[in-house]
Amino acid sequence: MGKAGREKRRKARRARSAAASPPPKHGPRVGGRPSPAPPDLTGPGSEAARWSPTAAAALGVLVAVAYFPAFLAGFVWDDRVFTGTPLVRDWSGLWRIWFSPSEIENEAHYWPLLYTTFWLEHKLWGYAPAGYHVVNVLLHLANTLLLWRLLARLGLAASGAWFVAAVFAVHPLHVESVAWVMERKDVLSGLFYLAAFSAWVRFVEEPRPKPRRRSYLLALALFVLGLLSKSIVVTLPAALAIWHWWRQGRVTGADWFRLTPFFAVGLAVAVADVAFSSTREPISLGYSMIERTLIAAHALWFYAGKLVWPAGLAVIYPHWEVSVADPLAWGYVAAAVALAAALWLLRHRIGRGPLAGALFFAVTLSPVLGFVDYGYMQFSFVADRYQYLAGIGLTAVLAGAAAQGAGKLPEAGRKGAMGVAAAVLIVLGALTWRQAEIYRDGVTFFSHVIAHNPTAREAHRNLGEALTREGRWEEALAAFRIAVDLAPEEAREHSNVGAALIMLDRMDEAEEPLRHALALNPRSRYALQNLAAMEAMRKRHGEALDLYRRLVAVHPRNPSAHHGMGTALYHLGRLDEALDALERALALDPAREDIRTNRDQVLAILRERGE
Repeated sequence: MGKAGREKRRKARRARSAAASPPPKHGPRVGGRPSPAPPDLTGPGSEAARWSPTAAAALGVLVAVAYFPAFLAGFVWDDRVFTGTPLVRDWSGLWRIWFSPSEIENEAHYWPLLYTTFWLEHKLWGYAPAGYHVVNVLLHLANTLLLWRLLARLGLAASGAWFVAAVFAVHPLHVESVAWVMERKDVLSGLFYLAAFSAWVRFVEEPRPKPRRRSYLLALALFVLGLLSKSIVVTLPAALAIWHWWRQGRVTGADWFRLTPFFAVGLAVAVADVAFSSTREPISLGYSMIERTLIAAHALWFYAGKLVWPAGLAVIYPHWEVSVADPLAWGYVAAAVALAAALWLLRHRIGRGPLAGALFFAVTLSPVLGFVDYGYMQFSFVADRYQYLAGIGLTAVLAGAAAQGAGKLPEAGRKGAMGVAAAVLIVLGALTWRQAEIYRDGVTFFSHVIAHNPTAREAHRNLGEALTREGRWEEALAAFRIAVDLAPEEAREHSNVGAALIMLDRMDEAEEPLRHALALNPRSRYALQNLAAMEAMRKRHGEALDLYRRLVAVHPRNPSAHHGMGTALYHLGRLDEALDALERALALDPAREDIRTNRDQVLAILRERGE
C-alpha cells in the first residue's frame, strides 16, 4: 500500500505541475520540427473588453458619421438595373427573380438574394433612395461588428481587433460598396461570408459533437447565401484553408475532407454563374495568359497601395498599357514572388501571420485579377469595391503589427500611439465622408468619374443623360459630343446627340446624327426610337409608324415602341389598331401612367362611337 500510495501521490504532483505550467513556446511539431503557434499580434485582452458595449457603440458612431452623406444620396449609374426592372416592382416578381433571372435586363449574373432585398424594400418605401442607403450602411455596420468579433475569436486582443474593425469601418476604399446602392452585393455577400467564417471557427473549436454539426451546416448554408448575393465569395473555402495553416502550421487531411463540400458548392455555383453570364454578356478580351499574369501582379500592388495610401480614388480607373516587353510590368511580378518567398522563409521568425494575411488578400481578389474575363474589365482592370473583403488580410497584419509595437512602448509612448491611431481613424473617416458625397446624384457622380478619367466614354454619355434629367440640354449636348469623339463607331453616342438636339428644338440638325446612328447599327434601339419620336413631333405620323414598327420587330418587349406605335396609329385615325398597340405596351409596363392615359383616351373614343 505504501509503494502504491507514493506512486499515486507522484502522479498527482505531475498532473498539478503540468496544469500549472505555462503553454509551450512553440506549437505542435510538423515534419519533425516545432511549428510556431499563430502570433498574438496585439497582446492579451480581457473578454469583457472585447465585447464592451461602449466599444461597439463607438464603431457604430464611426460608421454613421463617416457615411452621413450617403443618407442624402440618390441613385446613380447602374442602380437603374434594379429600379428599372418590373421584377422589383411587381408582387409576382419575387418568384421570377429566383426562377426567371433572364427577365432582369442588363444583369449578367444570378444573384437572386440581392434582388430579393430590393423587392422587399420596394414594398416598404418604393423607390425612395434614403431607405436603400440606410440599409447599405446598416449592413456595413453589421460587417464591422462581425469582423471585430471574428478577429477577437481568432486570438487578437481587444485593442488590436477593435482597431482593425474601426479601420474597416471608415476606410474610404469601401465607399463604393456602401454608398452605391447597386453595390449592395458587396456588403450583403460580405455579411454571409464573415458569418460563415465565424460559424466555421466555432465548428472547429467546439468540443461537443452535436453543436459542431450545427455549426458546420450553418457555415455551409451561410456560404450558399453569400454566393446567391455575389459569387465573388467563392474564395471562402480557400480562405478557411489559409486559416487552418495559420492556426496549426499545416492543413490536415481531415481539414481538406471537411472543406470538400464547400469547394464543390463554390465550383458548381461559379461554373453556373459563368455559363449564365456568357449568355447575357459574352466577352472575349483576347489577353494571353502571360498578359493576364502581368495584369494580375500590377493589380495586386495597385490594391495594396490604395489600401495603405487611399489618395486619388476613382470610380473608373484608366486602363494601363499591357505589354510583355515592359520591364516595369515584370517588376510587379518579381516583387510579388519575392515578397511571398521572403514571408515564407521568415515564417519561423516573424510568425505565419504576415504570409497568411498576404495569401488571404491575393486569394480573395483572385476572381477579379484578370485571369478570367468579366464585364467590368472593359472599363478598368481594378475597382475599389473588389477589395471590400480582401483588404481585411493586409489591414489585420499591418494594424496588428503596429499595435504589437505600441504595446512594447513605455506608458507615454503608448498614449502617443493611441493618439496616432485616433488621428488615422479621423483622417480615414474624413476621406470616406468626402468620397461618399460624390453619390449625391448622377451629375456629381459622373463629373467625379470624368475628373479622374477623362477618356471614360461611358462616363461622358452617362453625364449627358444625368444632365438631361435635370433639363440642362446644352450641357448634355456637350457631354454627348465628347462621347462621340471618344467612340465615333458607336451608334448610341450619335443617337444621344440627336436626342439632345431634338429637345433643343433643332430638328434639322438632329436628323443627321440619328440617320448616321442607324447606318452604323440598323437595329439600334436608341436611334430608331429617337428618330421615330422626332418624326412624330414633326407630325409625320406615317414615317413615325414605320420606324416604330422596325423598333418593335427588333425589340418586341420595349413598351415605348408599342406606345409610340399606338400613338402614331391614333393620329392616323386607326383606333382599333392603336388600342391593340397601347394594350400591349401597358401589359409590358403596367406602371407607365402615360401609356394608361392614352389607352383610356382611345378606349373612351371607341365607346362614344359604340365600337
